Amino acid sequence: MKPIITVTDLSKHYQLGGPSSPYSTLRESLVELARKPLAAFRRNGNTPTMWALKDVNFEIEQGEVVGIIGRNGAGKSTLLKILSRITEPTTGRVELFGRVASLLEVGTGFHPELTGRENIFLNGSILGMSRKEIESKFSEIVAFAEVEKFLDTPVKHYSSGMYVRLAFSVAAHLEPEILVIDEVLAVGDASFQKRCLGRMREVANGGRTVLFVSHNMAAVAALCSKAIVLRQGQVEHPLGDVNEAIAAYLTQVHTLAQTKLSDRTDRQGNGKIRITDFRTFDAQANELEYIATGQEVDLRIYYTSKEDHLENVTASISINSQTGSVMSLLSNEMASAPFQDISGQGSMVCKIKKIPLAPGTYTVNVMIRSNEIIQDWLQEAATLVVEPGDFFGTGRMPPQSHGGVLLEQQWDSFSG
Repeated sequence: MKPIITVTDLSKHYQLGGPSSPYSTLRESLVELARKPLAAFRRNGNTPTMWALKDVNFEIEQGEVVGIIGRNGAGKSTLLKILSRITEPTTGRVELFGRVASLLEVGTGFHPELTGRENIFLNGSILGMSRKEIESKFSEIVAFAEVEKFLDTPVKHYSSGMYVRLAFSVAAHLEPEILVIDEVLAVGDASFQKRCLGRMREVANGGRTVLFVSHNMAAVAALCSKAIVLRQGQVEHPLGDVNEAIAAYLTQVHTLAQTKLSDRTDRQGNGKIRITDFRTFDAQANELEYIATGQEVDLRIYYTSKEDHLENVTASISINSQTGSVMSLLSNEMASAPFQDISGQGSMVCKIKKIPLAPGTYTVNVMIRSNEIIQDWLQEAATLVVEPGDFFGTGRMPPQSHGGVLLEQQWDSFSG
């Protein structure tokens, strides 16, 4: 049987400083056209370029559920945009046999001025479905998305959660041969994510093909039978067994976590504030290489800024398991300890009186916002190695097989 997706020598490069989007208004296109001769003269042919993808090859059979994994900047989203026919490759070829439904980011494929009802029919038409086919699935789509009360409201008034629920429901229920899902599911709550994974299993069991991008390796392992690992636009681990691919990715993450944060280029954000380091200390201000379960720990984020004073600053630390599941989210905003006015260089400290993590290795994501705008965001910024400790103060250590977090507890017994 011929593969449903064949990718051959696929490459894509972008001009740095060039147009931000391949799609523009007429006015923007005319302005860009007028600029080109002068811009070419100024650059003198030395326009820097970046290869988002380079010589990518793989084949996917019908009915396979494939994970596409890799760090930020690996080329995952670019690959999905090419497969979804949103952008064209620079070189190489993609062969697709069947209709493709894509959910790449909140808002993709929806017209903000149209109602939820109208967007369902619009998306179905784009997929090549008849009105009768769309009507046959309409009730299922609405029930899954849980937007009945807002069905005749323009989607520009939807919350991000409502938007993504409806977008996913449309993409998953209109029976495309190929379903492409990016990290956008992170917008939904835990219950919705669970339902989405269940729906994607149903799609796959129905013989359709699913491409799934996620940083959550537990979700990838649960859903996918195969995976491919990308790194800096190239295939680091070829399409194959999902567990082997995840192991290759985790090795990549561990290596990256050893890189000096000041040297990292895969950061996201506005850039006015820059995270330069992340370290851990004990109660006596001694720097720690390892942490013991139950130990008092200071987590310290070092930063520098282009401004002398920073207002309304929020720092957050996400502690994740090896498979990408969030074990704990720490934030000065959640703790009602706002940084209203801080200096342009220094550190922010989160003090944990009794760290509840079970023994194991964890990764840390760090984010700083100012006035609600993300200024710097580094995933896998550091590794936390937690050793067994006397969390309960009883002299008994939790077993090495114990996972997750430990909770303070009290036990009683009652007769009768």
